Amino acid sequence: MPAKLILEDKTIELPIFVGTEGEKAVDVTKLRAETGYVTLDSGYMDTGACTSAITFLDGEQGILKYRGYSIEEIAEKSNFIEASYLVIHGRLPKEDELKKFQAKIASYDDVPQGIKEMIKIFPKDAHPMGILSSNMSALSAYYPDLLVQDLSPEQKETVMAQLMGQLKVMAAYAYRHQQGKEYIKSDKNLDYCSDFIYMMTGNKNVDKEVAKALDILLVLHVDHEQNCSTSTVRMVGSSKANMFATISAGIDALWGPLHGGANQAVLEMLEEIKDSGKGYKDFLAEVKDKNSGSRLMGFGHRVYKNFDPRAKIIKVACDSVLAKLGVQDPLLDIAKGLEEVALKDEYFVSRKLYPNVDFYSGIIYRALGIPTNMFTVMFAMGRLPGWMAQWKEMVEQPGFKICRPRQIYVGETTNKYKDIKSR
Repeated sequence: MPAKLILEDKTIELPIFVGTEGEKAVDVTKLRAETGYVTLDSGYMDTGACTSAITFLDGEQGILKYRGYSIEEIAEKSNFIEASYLVIHGRLPKEDELKKFQAKIASYDDVPQGIKEMIKIFPKDAHPMGILSSNMSALSAYYPDLLVQDLSPEQKETVMAQLMGQLKVMAAYAYRHQQGKEYIKSDKNLDYCSDFIYMMTGNKNVDKEVAKALDILLVLHVDHEQNCSTSTVRMVGSSKANMFATISAGIDALWGPLHGGANQAVLEMLEEIKDSGKGYKDFLAEVKDKNSGSRLMGFGHRVYKNFDPRAKIIKVACDSVLAKLGVQDPLLDIAKGLEEVALKDEYFVSRKLYPNVDFYSGIIYRALGIPTNMFTVMFAMGRLPGWMAQWKEMVEQPGFKICRPRQIYVGETTNKYKDIKSR
């Protein structure tokens, strides 16, 4: 049955679109053409900007699936490279396909010399997300054959593997520059996460549990439906901007503290609690006081109205890493205290303010010795395959067109120009 919309003295029918998981939408594609009206939806909270077969998310039920596979099963049985292949290609790879994909990513184990020099030009206290975004865009200068408007299937395969290899390299180089140390070249004999840790630290003997925890974190970040950065990638990519510029835009969107910067905000909150001299119980009491201005970061989620399914998975890895490393850190003690109390406190439980993936990821990164301003870079590494999968899906869909939202004008209507001397 179509939906019926009454506008003044006119009634029109709007088709109902139902997704494979039962999601329902009113199709307003022809609304303006038939009525002259547009919809107004600030922040696009109730707007379906596209159809997609990549990720399903049910915030009320706490469900997340990649291509129909539950995030719990993918995190337990798969790994980051295979999960990346899944979202990009729409299916799990066969053994030879996975090996080929891994080898192609590993073949991009360095970046052009100009990019290396560009990283060194930045101040050592520059935020690594700014370095990453700039370098991603600058890569376009070195691969002119990938700047054509319509990439061939082979070119798409090349650039997607290339970026997974080179973003990891640029992230590690940005970290080394920040530390005032020389770059460490990638080792193709190591798995993706062990290699990244090696490039950052110089330690080839990476503990398997630690590498696995990082791998799980990346898996959990691979895709998350039409969030701010993914929508940005689709928006910029819809203009047929090259892949480098498109992904750079996604990095910039992710950089924001309301998006990818959330796990950084968790550690900043822990630092504030420590520096204030208050205990975490006093801080939680302040959070309950609406007039205090104190906010509990890393708890609750914009989409999930229940427990973040990713948080359940990463909590296990987090506990394992902390036990394995035996790190003595007052910030981690505060974090564990906050978690323990908030999970039992009726105030937070009744409001379903459970720890989210950003809370646990920040703790793991801290335990691994990764600086706070690198947290969002780690997020970008995990989200990259999702961005590319969303871009690929968009440009290959029938009826592909440039994104062009409408607006409702609320400005002045009758201003008259005045000469500058009479203003």
